[in-house]
Amino acid sequence: MFPLLRIQDIADILIMSFLVYQLYRWFRNTKTLQVLIGLGSVAALYVVTKNLGLFMTSWILQELGTVFFILVIVIFQTEIRQALYRFSLFRNLFGREDTGSSVDFLQFSTTVFTLAGARTGALIVFQRDEPLDEYLLHGVPMDSLLSGQLLSTIFQNGTPLHDGAVLIKEGRVAQASSHLPLSTNSDIPQHYGTRHRAALGLTERSDAVVVVVSEERGAVSLVKGGELEQIRTPELLAEALHGLISPTVQKSGALGNGIRQTFFADLRTKALVVVLITSAWLMITGRQGEIITVTAPLRFHNLPEKLVLIKNDPEAVDLQLKVLSSLIPTPKSSELVADLDLSTIKEGTTAIAVRNGDVKLPLGVVLSAVTPTTINVTADRKVSRDIPVKVTTTKNLPGRRRLRLLRAQPESMTVEGPQRVVDRIDALQTESVDLSGITQNSTLEKKVNSPDPSVRIVQGDKVSVTLEVSRK
Repeated sequence: MFPLLRIQDIADILIMSFLVYQLYRWFRNTKTLQVLIGLGSVAALYVVTKNLGLFMTSWILQELGTVFFILVIVIFQTEIRQALYRFSLFRNLFGREDTGSSVDFLQFSTTVFTLAGARTGALIVFQRDEPLDEYLLHGVPMDSLLSGQLLSTIFQNGTPLHDGAVLIKEGRVAQASSHLPLSTNSDIPQHYGTRHRAALGLTERSDAVVVVVSEERGAVSLVKGGELEQIRTPELLAEALHGLISPTVQKSGALGNGIRQTFFADLRTKALVVVLITSAWLMITGRQGEIITVTAPLRFHNLPEKLVLIKNDPEAVDLQLKVLSSLIPTPKSSELVADLDLSTIKEGTTAIAVRNGDVKLPLGVVLSAVTPTTINVTADRKVSRDIPVKVTTTKNLPGRRRLRLLRAQPESMTVEGPQRVVDRIDALQTESVDLSGITQNSTLEKKVNSPDPSVRIVQGDKVSVTLEVSRK
């Protein structure tokens, strides 16, 4: 039985549906989509073989998956960079500002159809949001106002710049005689020449808009998003370019219509993507892991300054965890800890409740129960006291020698700890001094041993031991 949908689950499905649909839109007319479908089929086959217990096949597919992942990054690095750029939410904030140059699209369209009537081939690229520098090769830089006379001169047969594409950026002619990447789509009709393949290739990789004039047929085509549309009149071309390129301020009603049009466009494909993503989500989350019990140690914070922690009972708690997805690894004891707040405890024994918020869990893991639900914490008042230092010795001095003086410097040290422990300490013992190796007056450095783990020696744990010996 599948779990009830949460708001987070709906957002999860919608976000993934949006991403998958955008990838489909950008790459649907390229071989990249075919490769992605192939990889998806391999992944689906791996899931099926793993669930059916086909260990050898699933193991081989899992090992090949790592190799495929690296190959995809290497082979499709351009497409990956393009997708990341399109997903960038801030590219418009840091991109180049619009210079305000405008294009007379009707005059431009009239020039284009004049070239078509004269059977003069032309390839004109309009740059929109995405930069095109990496796709345009061997272009001749220009910085000229766009005019019909300039376009007619550039594409006139026999001129040095007629072979290639003209780039129009921010209303100005930025390059001429540029070479564009050709489309690798095998479904392009044979009668389309190099200009049309170049226009399709560029628009498959970017959001550019390209106008193509066929030299053989005298036809005018508008290319965007890897799709080619033949235009019959200058007015239709001007209207299409104006809607695609010119910045317009929409009224609220028009904006609402645009949103509705965007939402309902290609509705069948969008619905299919949502169904596929929902099915994948149900497969992932529907097979939830069983409730497991993990032992977590205790950690404390906010202990009052005037108190010392003596003990806590118990020293660990059992956590009953539920993993929401089979994709999420089961947490280990070393990864979990119950961190309790001791700011409210008093001297003596206090019961502290263990709440769900005291345990930090990975995403997709839910805490079902804690055993026990309360921890008994015993604290005592923190005190400090000066305790005399006693030098501990072993064995005897060699020969006819006697110990005339044995003294520690400092003679006492300050200790800090629970009152009930500190009050029982009569002296601090040093490390043992072996007298069998002492033949003359000596000064040694020795460590002072703490009488209890809960007691701390404030000014350090080393003393200087002075020994004076004489002959009997």
